[in-house]
Amino acid sequence: MEVTTNETILLELPQGSKDTVLVKNLYLSCDPFMRGLMLEMSESHYMEAFVPGSVIRGFGVSRILESGHPDFKEGEYVWGIAGWEEYSLITDTEKIFKIPFTDVPLSYYTGLLGLAGFTAYVGFNEICSPKEGEYVFISAASGAVGQLVGQLAKLKGCYVVGTAGSDDKVELLKTKFGFDDAFNYKEEKSLRAALRRCFPKGIDIYFENVGGAMLDAVLLNMRDKGRISACGMISQYNLEKLEGVHFLVRVITKQLTMKGFNVADYFDLYPKFLELILPYIKSGEITYLEDKAEGIENAPAALVGLFTGKNIGKQLVIVAEE
Repeated sequence: MEVTTNETILLELPQGSKDTVLVKNLYLSCDPFMRGLMLEMSESHYMEAFVPGSVIRGFGVSRILESGHPDFKEGEYVWGIAGWEEYSLITDTEKIFKIPFTDVPLSYYTGLLGLAGFTAYVGFNEICSPKEGEYVFISAASGAVGQLVGQLAKLKGCYVVGTAGSDDKVELLKTKFGFDDAFNYKEEKSLRAALRRCFPKGIDIYFENVGGAMLDAVLLNMRDKGRISACGMISQYNLEKLEGVHFLVRVITKQLTMKGFNVADYFDLYPKFLELILPYIKSGEITYLEDKAEGIENAPAALVGLFTGKNIGKQLVIVAEE
């Protein structure tokens, strides 16, 4: 394939390449965990730490231009780890997945049908084992993961409350995503009081995305034998000194279960997730909000915006649309 800029560049697999694919990147996903990959002592099951001067890597959606791998064919769509660039040469094909259904927006595979959506499913359905009538609280509820957790909880017949960082986001939670209630944590004088107002009988399940003061307030309002699924703690990622959590004793006195997880350990459940979620998407019972930045040159600003709550819904970057 030839690409013309000021000069013509020939894109092809290197001579003798085996089990390697050349892809055109269509959409890039902005995810909070990428911040940790900028630290010297970073940990991730997904990929290695970023190296200054090298291309940033993250999740995205791509189309295969040329393949040296028997399981991937030219013209097929994949989602998984690729470079933040227009074209990528992917040698680790164990970290890309064929897109089996293209009758939904391809961009959904950066979020709803990709890492974020699968994370919501694993953390809520598999780890928390929700029951009808339970009380569910979700922090960062309008984000890529939280918005789906809330809808999964409603489909299970739970009472659902979320929190977000603006009145507009709170309104979306209640009107677009069907939450029973929501509040703007920035406007509350006391998080503990806000949770008692929304959950006078306490919380059965907390889907944790924030950490810090929010986690402390939740621990004080959990019901006996409640479950906490620890997905992320975005309030801590840019702090030089992490905040302490003061009420962990409640894990003992309330007999709570709190489990952190990495969705990479659950990829064998991805077909089960698709089987559950696709009918709900096609019937309109599950909806999803995307915040799209146009052009790869706007990718850095889009990623940084995650940490100030600038995005509404799943933040992604359009590199090229089919």
